Amino acid sequence: MKLYNDTYFDLKGIVKLKTVIIGATGYGGVELIRLLQNHPHFEIGGLISSTKAGESIQDLYPHLAHCSYSLRELTLDTICELGECVFFATPAGISSQWAPLLVERGKVVIDLSGDFRLATEQIYQAWYGKDAAPQRWLDQAVYGLSEWFTAQIQSANLIANPGCYPTAALLALAPVLQAGWIRTESLIIDAKSGVTGAGRTAQQAMSFSEVNDNLRPYKVDGHQHIPEIERYATELAKHEVKVNFIPHLVPMNRGILVTIYADLEDQYTNQDLYELYRETYESKPFVRIVGQRWPQTKQVQGSNFCDIGFHVDQRTGRLILLSVIDNLVKGAAGQAIQNANIRMGFAEEAGLTDSPLFP
Repeated sequence: MKLYNDTYFDLKGIVKLKTVIIGATGYGGVELIRLLQNHPHFEIGGLISSTKAGESIQDLYPHLAHCSYSLRELTLDTICELGECVFFATPAGISSQWAPLLVERGKVVIDLSGDFRLATEQIYQAWYGKDAAPQRWLDQAVYGLSEWFTAQIQSANLIANPGCYPTAALLALAPVLQAGWIRTESLIIDAKSGVTGAGRTAQQAMSFSEVNDNLRPYKVDGHQHIPEIERYATELAKHEVKVNFIPHLVPMNRGILVTIYADLEDQYTNQDLYELYRETYESKPFVRIVGQRWPQTKQVQGSNFCDIGFHVDQRTGRLILLSVIDNLVKGAAGQAIQNANIRMGFAEEAGLTDSPLFP
């Protein structure tokens, strides 16, 4: 394993590597802080905020009263002096400007935004409405769906962490797409997410009185995760995949449940599905196949697990897939750390083995 400038061994001889979190005051950044604090190999070298520099994280988040981190300004020299592995937990349009500069300075960058997930500048600009990173950096970025792109992640210096909805959807779809068991011209993805998926910035639509006692769809006319899902579903299936993807906001803090409807190519059974998914994910520590026990968001809350269930409807010839994740962990910070573990040669599950919170 390559040792970086800010890598050292502690008194027990354990490798330690300093990390930097850019965008540390958002929900994704705070979740990175929570998970990295107990990581056996990563240490937080510094926290960066473009809007809260000079303040302390415990003043912004009282539950972190035991932390003594002060927020630093967003400058290239500051980032480079604080650590070797850099996490961007920033809104779209920021990492596209900064990540290439850091990679050129020898840093490993893991981007939790969508700036490097899509194939071309034109597609990014059409779906995100922002200027894209230069094409050569889009080409260089490796997609960080940990269970499916492990080999590429091991040598990547720029990792595009998947979106929360695409993580849940693609982990459920990938085995049957790769096996060719479903028809790909009529995939329907019905998705529901907790409110933290919208971030921490104050919005009227996210206020308690708007969200509580309510269930609403949004971006029905086109969500920015559609091209991401289609791009990597197509790569897995080896031919073009189109999806109808409809997200919904539900009145809870965390969690995503996706229900996927697909027409089967043949008369497969639930046992066939179980064997396929068991074999596919048997060496993947964070995917749990629950079959007909119907996954629920509560059973993965606070964890890096993705639970997958399924049902073959023999009457209609349709497969129903169900997938749940915590949108802030497996859908963001947890998978980012999983990717950092893979890239740095640590155990994939290092720092991520805590059980889900229940009740």
